[in-house]
Amino acid sequence: MAVIGTEAWPTWQDRRMAARVPALTGIRTLAALSVCLTHAAYWTGHYRDTYEGRLSARFEIGVTIFFVLSGYLLYSTWVGRLRRGPEATPVSVRTYFAHRARRVLPAYWLTVVGVYLVFLVRENPTDYGSGWDGFVRHMTFTQVFGLGHQHTGLTQMWSMVAEVSFYLVLPPIALLGVAVCRGRWRPDLLLCLLVGVALVSPLWIFAVVGSDVDLSARIWPPTFFWWFVAGMVLAVCVPLMSRIRTGWWVVIGAAAFLVSGIGAAGGATMAPDTAGQTIVKHILYLVVSLGFIAPLAVVGANGGMDWWSRLWASRPTVWFGEISYEFFCVHVIVLEFVMDLLGYRVLATGSTVVAFAVTTAFSIPLAWALHRVTRPIWRRNSTVATR
Repeated sequence: MAVIGTEAWPTWQDRRMAARVPALTGIRTLAALSVCLTHAAYWTGHYRDTYEGRLSARFEIGVTIFFVLSGYLLYSTWVGRLRRGPEATPVSVRTYFAHRARRVLPAYWLTVVGVYLVFLVRENPTDYGSGWDGFVRHMTFTQVFGLGHQHTGLTQMWSMVAEVSFYLVLPPIALLGVAVCRGRWRPDLLLCLLVGVALVSPLWIFAVVGSDVDLSARIWPPTFFWWFVAGMVLAVCVPLMSRIRTGWWVVIGAAAFLVSGIGAAGGATMAPDTAGQTIVKHILYLVVSLGFIAPLAVVGANGGMDWWSRLWASRPTVWFGEISYEFFCVHVIVLEFVMDLLGYRVLATGSTVVAFAVTTAFSIPLAWALHRVTRPIWRRNSTVATR
């Protein structure tokens, strides 16, 4: 959920790149609803070893879209600094961390506290993440390190651990890029650096999948790091692109999603059995995400508006995109109640579409309320310049 100041962007195109592009906010709607849909499919027992079952699991692609967006939006600030040259005012790491904390922590912490309070009066189907140990782990983003620490209603928050971890390592990587380029705009050097950094993920995957390492290591932050780096690569490339074939990018992205349902990308699970399957799935997810996001970024940076941008810049999608983070936070605990309301047995019975629709209907007002409660805190981000 990056909000980037515009004062550090000297040219018209730079300012467009840093400013809020409505379509990039709107496509968060696709990401959030995709995650909700895949959880509805899982809860209703439709993660099966068929093409349809595997494809229903692939709607977790929404997480990849969120990660690529974060990498793109947050790294754009450092790209702008390099485009200005050695005389540019350095990016304030302190301001960066303050912005991230104000945007992410309030809604996350309120959700964690709310879920734990709910299960003081509601029976918890498992002991995972229970007690003070589980609570502290969730509040400190450490619940994924080891099995059995993810609490009911908060199981989607593994991705927030990866997100926050990226926030922590972005400044060192960005500053290394500034040093390598000697403060000048050298996209060739930046791209080489980022490709090298991205190799952390496949190396990690090959190291932990199929080994004796704790199974939870498969969802530790290094596994997903290259999704963020892909967004950083996009931030470097966008200023170099004056036009893009939107239709081709979107079609290739959609085709990659359909291909992801094949067995080579693993079964209907978040963590495939082999390193090869994991790599295939992750690469396909990157193709999907970049296919959908790159046209929005390029067209937006050049001040244009095509059919794809208009779709995601529409008022309803932008409105939902604004509350997509809060929707992501609350939708799993809402789904827990929806399953009871509909009389569905978890992982056994029910309609995915109905569970998804009802969960979405109840989650939207709750997300809006959470958004409004936390807005006075993070809204300060839009009035404080990135220095």
